[in-house]
Amino acid sequence: MQIRISHKETEYIANLAEGLDISIPLRDGMQNPNCFYAPPVEFFPVRAGDFVGDTAEGGLVNFKNIRLNPHGNGTHTECVGHIAKEWYSINACLRQFHHIAQVVSVFPQRMENGDRVILREQLPKIEAGVQAIIIRTMPNDALKMSTTYSGANPPYMDAAAMQWLVEQGIEHLLIDLPSVDREEDEGKLLAHHAFWQYPEATREHCTITELIYVPQHIKDGIYLLNLQIASFELDVSPSKPLLYKLTPILHSS
Repeated sequence: MQIRISHKETEYIANLAEGLDISIPLRDGMQNPNCFYAPPVEFFPVRAGDFVGDTAEGGLVNFKNIRLNPHGNGTHTECVGHIAKEWYSINACLRQFHHIAQVVSVFPQRMENGDRVILREQLPKIEAGVQAIIIRTMPNDALKMSTTYSGANPPYMDAAAMQWLVEQGIEHLLIDLPSVDREEDEGKLLAHHAFWQYPEATREHCTITELIYVPQHIKDGIYLLNLQIASFELDVSPSKPLLYKLTPILHSS
């Protein structure tokens, strides 16, 4: 199935049969990214009397519980409820699911204290009309799909860089790091606050998606983004962002 969309006075075709998944699959056990010392993901069958919800154990159906921490175990999308004193849910805040997105690749800069930080001057020009930015940090490999980040002080975003993205009209930020803020920052969460402009001018419809993985075959540029979540009445949900290539339509003169 193909759809036609307009962006910057140019018409494009997107093939909905060719989605590029930039989420990380959630697996039972330790083969997931992990951060902030979250417990590992667990899939386990319901047991009630003689009933067992596992066909491998002789059950008639698979009927399993899931134990996970969305912020700490894999690709997740969060709303301002992550930092707000008021109640916000991702289910209520994320109101549109298709966005014009720009993929960019960035080498975080090493600072004097050893931190690796994404700075304002490292971010490329954001094209007009882009609503979402997808940041791929370099170097980039599939180890990001199972890295334990807890206690490792992974790279993060400078608050000034985040403020600049807000000024460019970015409403949805997707990044392959466990957090846009430093792992231990005394609870300041400066980049989170800058993105949501909380509490002075709260951008409640905006989202941050962390722990994505953007393979190398996905080139920097403009895409159609479909940001999928589960309907959790919570500040966060596991998510599945999909990208679609945009092919310009050439009109004959």
